[in-house]
Amino acid sequence: MERQGLVTLGGKPVTLVGNEVSVGQRLPDVSLTGNDMAQVKLSDFSGKVIVLLTVPSLDTPVCSLETARFDREIAATGGKVALVTVSVDLPFAQKRWCLSNNGEAVVTLSDYRERSLGLALGVLLKEPLILARTVWVVDKEGIVRYIEIVPEIGKEPDYSKALEAAKKLVG
Repeated sequence: MERQGLVTLGGKPVTLVGNEVSVGQRLPDVSLTGNDMAQVKLSDFSGKVIVLLTVPSLDTPVCSLETARFDREIAATGGKVALVTVSVDLPFAQKRWCLSNNGEAVVTLSDYRERSLGLALGVLLKEPLILARTVWVVDKEGIVRYIEIVPEIGKEPDYSKALEAAKKLVG
């Protein structure tokens, strides 16, 4: 499935490919690669509220800033919320980001092998084969409760809305 008109990259329209997932649906359980090259499934986080970020690359200023800000905010919940950032960066680059940014709460996972998460959520950009900037909040049962697809890749998401959605699920 292809969707157009939702996202721009540098002001130019891009095409999202993959399945469309909506609020109220179950988060697809895909396998991604951790910093240690081990496979990690999204279901490994079941039983926790999840804030799932997809970003184009942690090696870019906006992605780094976004992940660091969510990391600080989520760390303040005392482990009640899992923060997962997914990009198509190699696991080595993600590990380097974690080390240089002192990530406390964030788990970085790579979708570099098959772009399986990008396709499962419908947030893979067809033209450059990177992930769109999105924020997903998922409840303890694995149901998507909040989605933001950021319209311009170079812009930051609405932090307060995503964090409010996660905090409501924690109770």
